[in-house]
Amino acid sequence: MTPKERMTAAMNLEPHDRIPVMCQMSIGHMLVQLGVSPSEFWFGKNVFKVGLLKLREQYDFDGILVSLHGHDPNWKSRVETIKSRNGRERVILRTGEIMDFPNDDLPVYSRLKNRDVIPMNSITEKDLPPSLDYIPVSQNLNFCIHPERRFEILEELANDWGGQYSIHGEITSPFDYLLNSFGAEGALIGLMDHPAQCLMVLAHFAKLIKDLAIDMCATGIDAIKISSPFSGSGFISKDAYRKFVLPFEKDIATAVRRKGVHVYTHTCGPINDRLEAMLESGISGIECLDPPPLGNVELNDALNRIGGRGFVKGNVDSVNTLLLGTESDILEDLKMRIGIGKRWNGYILSTACSIAPHVPKEHVLLMSKAVELWGDLG
Repeated sequence: MTPKERMTAAMNLEPHDRIPVMCQMSIGHMLVQLGVSPSEFWFGKNVFKVGLLKLREQYDFDGILVSLHGHDPNWKSRVETIKSRNGRERVILRTGEIMDFPNDDLPVYSRLKNRDVIPMNSITEKDLPPSLDYIPVSQNLNFCIHPERRFEILEELANDWGGQYSIHGEITSPFDYLLNSFGAEGALIGLMDHPAQCLMVLAHFAKLIKDLAIDMCATGIDAIKISSPFSGSGFISKDAYRKFVLPFEKDIATAVRRKGVHVYTHTCGPINDRLEAMLESGISGIECLDPPPLGNVELNDALNRIGGRGFVKGNVDSVNTLLLGTESDILEDLKMRIGIGKRWNGYILSTACSIAPHVPKEHVLLMSKAVELWGDLG
């Protein structure tokens, strides 16, 4: 089978030749491995695309996740100066904002233009953005979506490589946009003190994200990941998840599945209490399933509960196993997880969350070695 056929069969819960392997890579890990300019990698579509292709080839992954889309081809016109030192960069934008780019992590703002935050108790729908022109990557770090180039990188990868590899796009949960709009503390207080306003904000962003996802489906990609990192029990209760996350992700997932594209949710940390609830959203699969100590999901238990209802991607501890483990430790861990996953048609070997920045290349390569040794399903 080709890598694409293998991934498609796994996501369809159909028989295939061997366990697929495909990991999400942190920006930091990609920078360490590629040695490219951090600002060029962040802003530049071609640098980012070539980097994704090089690392897919290096690790022999069966697919590529495109976490950033909508690159501005004229991004340098927004820049006043770029100063480099020891592989790190400081970008001064014409707005006066300053972004510091480490060579092993996401950029951070050392000076950010003041943003007006409307109090939760007085927010109305007219105060919210009418269209979705940014990705909330992390607190105060947004990636701008160029309105005329929204899916250019996805279209190029799907056209050039989609016949051989599984190409995945990414959108972000409405819950993340809520947190981004009001700050984590303000949003969480809002859930308790102003739930009606929170639900209005979530519904507004859910519509914008659904429209974006529907358009993304037309690019030729195989799957869309919903990034929903703050929906685990380490952050909100199961009841809060059902009220403030599940209905809105379900609306998005239903629309994507109607287009014949797979959709899966990425949630970090402990999610053992909500595995079944997550699948109620109509998603095709679940990513992360962080094992202890990062989370609380044991793969055998998870597959016994949800195996056959959706594919499972993840469960390998990127820190305690891939980063800190010896080669023999890593191979033993991978063999165990592959052995469990082989009982089901829908297991994809992957790190639970992203490959940590300083995981050695040699350790990641053990994942493709492991599926060659033990992943045969024939």
